Amino acid sequence: MHIKSSRNIFLIVLAISGLIALNYLTSSSPPRKMVSKAIVEEQANLKEEITDIRRTAQTFSVVAKAVKPAVVHISTQQTLVTQRNFNPLEEFFFGTPRRREFVRQSLGSGVIVSQQGYVLTNNHVVANADKIKVTLADKKEFNAKVVGSDPKTDVAVIKIDDSDLPIAKLGDSDKLEVGDWVIAIGTPFGLAQTVTVGIISAKGRANVGIADYEDFLQTDAAINPGNSGGPLVSLDGTVIGINTAIFSQSGGYQGIGFAIPINMAKEVMYELIEKGEVVRGWLGVVIQPVTQEIAEHFKLKGIQGALIAEATERGPAYKGGLRQGDIILEYNDKEIKDPNQLRNLVAGTPVGKKVKILVFRFGSNEEFEVGIEEEPIS
Repeated sequence: MHIKSSRNIFLIVLAISGLIALNYLTSSSPPRKMVSKAIVEEQANLKEEITDIRRTAQTFSVVAKAVKPAVVHISTQQTLVTQRNFNPLEEFFFGTPRRREFVRQSLGSGVIVSQQGYVLTNNHVVANADKIKVTLADKKEFNAKVVGSDPKTDVAVIKIDDSDLPIAKLGDSDKLEVGDWVIAIGTPFGLAQTVTVGIISAKGRANVGIADYEDFLQTDAAINPGNSGGPLVSLDGTVIGINTAIFSQSGGYQGIGFAIPINMAKEVMYELIEKGEVVRGWLGVVIQPVTQEIAEHFKLKGIQGALIAEATERGPAYKGGLRQGDIILEYNDKEIKDPNQLRNLVAGTPVGKKVKILVFRFGSNEEFEVGIEEEPIS
């Protein structure tokens, strides 16, 4: 009786242990159906991500395909003449120095912006050229003439004669945000129709030392010698900049390129086409940045505006009441962040227009009305 009771207890314990083990195994390992569902969901997410990547890549190719026909390769020739005597005997016998000529060639890019054959490019691409040849994407070649150029912004407009031309649509560079995708198209090192992709790294770059009026877009899209004058394009297929220069210690791409915002280039282009030159507004002041020390000295809240270091006597600012030591805070209701912004705003103001200027003077804000005059020829 005792042995039978013990056996029953043993069987009960064994059964309970089996149930516990079975419960542990089923709770720690998900069913096969659950594993399959998780894998399916993961694969679905991966497929969706790949689809998004492919869609973005297709956007690049679609935009490039649409804009490339309007991007041209520009080659120029400039004949340089030197006068020199080769040796003392030659100078003795011939008297006057002998002339030698050699041809300097350069390469660049441009973008067709109208059916009339106007091509937007950089001034430094075509400056002082005796001959300009434009090659289209379809290999057609044209001799071009300079309509007008502006060294102060490094913008130039040239023209080719043809009635059936692909054109690029010009966008709005003011709508760009840092981080936006962009595409650069041009002829780096003579390699026509080259496409590179990057983002807008920064806006409003000035004091780069390239031009007098600077408001550059900075991009990490690869730009190299020969890209100058080519378009920087947004993902909606519009030109939002003209590639101009690179920051490099090696002469090649190092991740920093600069483009003229198309809004600035457009204004210069229209004046060059209409007048052959650019007429700029003039305020008649020498300005400098507002530093923390200057802000503290003048008891100005915040580091903003542009300090008038000098006001030209009989200049428009002086005649309007502005004086040395004033800090310009607003120009026609636009807040002034730095001197470069003010300089560009004044330059783009039509001559004769009266503008409102808000300045900080002796601890308070004062508003003046100034008539903008034409920038003197320097």
